[in-house]
Amino acid sequence: MAEQEHHIAAEEARAGSTPHMVRYVLGISLTFVIIAMIVILWGH
Repeated sequence: MAEQEHHIAAEEARAGSTPHMVRYVLGISLTFVIIAMIVILWGH
């Protein structure tokens, strides 16, 4: 006896929202890390 699959929407499955601010935080952090690495390696 096979169980019936139950599909729910992505928003319900996530149990939270993903604001667009995360995208900016990741971009800015990546930029700072790249600049820091350039400064560190250039200073050597």
